[in-house]
Amino acid sequence: MKLALRKSIENQVASFTMQELTAPHFDPNWHFHPHYQLFTVEEGTGTRFIGDNIQPFEPGDTVFLGPNIPHLWRSDPAYFQTPSGLSTKGIVVYFTEDFLGNDFFKRPEMHGLQSFFTDATRGYEITGVLKSQIRERMHKLLQASGFQAILQLLAILDELAHAEECQPIASLGYVNTHKVSETERMQKVHDYVLDHFRQEIRLDEMASLAGMSPSAFCRYFKTRTNRTFSEFVSEVRIGYACKLLIEGKFTITQICYESGFNTISNFNRQFKEITTLTPAQYQKAYQ
Repeated sequence: MKLALRKSIENQVASFTMQELTAPHFDPNWHFHPHYQLFTVEEGTGTRFIGDNIQPFEPGDTVFLGPNIPHLWRSDPAYFQTPSGLSTKGIVVYFTEDFLGNDFFKRPEMHGLQSFFTDATRGYEITGVLKSQIRERMHKLLQASGFQAILQLLAILDELAHAEECQPIASLGYVNTHKVSETERMQKVHDYVLDHFRQEIRLDEMASLAGMSPSAFCRYFKTRTNRTFSEFVSEVRIGYACKLLIEGKFTITQICYESGFNTISNFNRQFKEITTLTPAQYQKAYQ
């Protein structure tokens, strides 16, 4: 698989890039790029990785990301089957901080936006009523061009910068420590865990896949993700369990084993550690 781990996104005829994405599944590569990104999911479900944060995603998921924060919307396994009959769809906007000139956002009137951009290094999840409003504005932006497109994008950014419904995603102090030359190794780890989290995942096997000793792999993974490898696997499993709880098709005991846990007590304990709720409380809160 050819990796697109540091994307270069350019538009030769406009100041920023806007795309409507439609594909059998979202880009499976864990990547980062020097652009700001506003993205909303129109169709598709799976697991979202942003920085050191892992969450399930579904239609409506909307985020704003600063430059060079690693991210991935990993579609559920069913989307990779052939033929699956499934598809994903999203709308994305890419732009650089100087897309209107080097000093545009340094003007006094742009102070709010400048602060918003600075804090976007952790990424923002857009929630509540604002999420629907931003998604509607993005649909209108798809139809705009020229100066009107610039005005509409600035209006969206201004609304985000002054809203309380933007929640930070990555942990406080998160910094992307990944180099382009190292990301192939982490891509292999991500792919393996996402394909095998329902089964037992042995540390020595993962270390061998990464070309390291188990102790070196543990140090490497902790340094670059702010979590241990076992914590990462647990978060992937709990994220999948959250999705199943929301769907409501299985009992909690069934979800425990479907998500890769061996005992219901361990499942309940780890679920509460990560979400602060029991599985039953989580399901009830969502409903």
